[in-house]
Amino acid sequence: MNDEPQHGEPLRIDKWLWAARFFKTRSLAAKAVDAGKVRVHGELAKPARALRVGDVVSIRAGELEWVLEVLALSRLRGPAAQAALLYAEREDSRARRQAQIAQRKTQPHPAAGVKGRPTKKDRRLIHRFTGD
Repeated sequence: MNDEPQHGEPLRIDKWLWAARFFKTRSLAAKAVDAGKVRVHGELAKPARALRVGDVVSIRAGELEWVLEVLALSRLRGPAAQAALLYAEREDSRARRQAQIAQRKTQPHPAAGVKGRPTKKDRRLIHRFTGD
């Protein structure tokens, strides 16, 4: 099998997402597609959907979203530098994602107010709340 990116023949979307390094395993990519977190040209996709060069893919992971144009197809997972050549992210998508990341960094950490183990009073409140 050739490890060079192919341009002509279609490829399953879950394989491409794995090769482009958006997901660590192909099964995670397939689960994300099944969960509706991946769209092709604005429509929900199935894991076996054929992806072609020029397709517009949007991927949602948590609160972040990527909008990409497929530049090349590859069946093999290579280094990150090679995977970055498979797609081009739209400029508005990149700006929106970076703004969300910057906003998250300015907010305090969710566990910043937690100071070690609960006190006896905290434990009583927890037990009263949970019904134990």
